[in-house]
Amino acid sequence: MDMIPVQSSAIAAVGYDASTRLMKIRFVEGNTYDFCNVPRGVFDGLLHAASKGSYYSEHIRDRYPCH
Repeated sequence: MDMIPVQSSAIAAVGYDASTRLMKIRFVEGNTYDFCNVPRGVFDGLLHAASKGSYYSEHIRDRYPCH
């Protein structure tokens, strides 16, 4: 999966696989996390958000666990 660098104080890069709906987020501190069953619109919203950290907190965190 290609990771796309983003301008954010919290998030370094994001990636998305449309076929599996898997999203990866690499944070500035170095950890990378997987998020499962993420709609494409949520990924697109993150890419275009003025504040990636706020968008993550409001729309992604604790919502798309991988079991």
